[in-house]
Order: sequence, then C-alpha cells, then structure tokens
Amino acid sequence: MTTIYGIKNCDTMKKARTWLDAQGVAYDFHDYKAVGIDRASLERWVDKLGWETVLNRDGTTFRALPDADKVDLTPAKAIDLMLAQPSMIKRPILENGSVLLAGFKPDTYLAAGLG
Repeated sequence: MTTIYGIKNCDTMKKARTWLDAQGVAYDFHDYKAVGIDRASLERWVDKLGWETVLNRDGTTFRALPDADKVDLTPAKAIDLMLAQPSMIKRPILENGSVLLAGFKPDTYLAAGLG
C-alpha cells in the first residue's frame, strides 16, 4: 500500500494527490501536521534519503529558526527539529514497500512504478 505523508493544504501535496488520483493509485494520506510523525519513520527516511533531503531548509519554518539551530546539523539534530516542527519535513514523502520518495515529480513517480 502506498502512503503519502505531508500537510493537507500544501500546494505540492495537492499536486501529488491529484496526480495519484488521476493515475488510479490507491494511497493513504498521513497529515503529519495534524497527526504528527514518529521518530522511527523519520530515522528510516533519513537513513535511506539523507537528512539533507528530508529536512526542508527552503521553507519558512526552517528559515525562521534561530541561527544557532540551523548550524552544525547532524542527522540526529535534523530529526529532532522535524519532530518538534513537522512542517520542516520535505513534502510529500511517499512510501510504498521499498520505494521511498521525497518531493513530487511525475517522472520520478512513474519511474518508481506508480501510475
């Protein structure tokens, strides 16, 4: 089963969900702003994709952090930041068995066997 993680009102999330719907891909939606996210999931994503991919450093939430929180990032520090403020997690994260993708690009989804 495919699970897509993100925030309901995010424009990129809306595009990804619309694309999945159009392709007939069944999925569960996990809104980590409303429901939260567990450390084990973040650790799994960071292990497979790298914290640099999973942590959204371009978003307003990360940019609003004090400078001290933005420097000397490690996987553990990045995970702690994302647990504290899930809106710092790249959107969407898509998981389907061994497939784990961050962000939305239709070509990448197709190459992963979705659609």
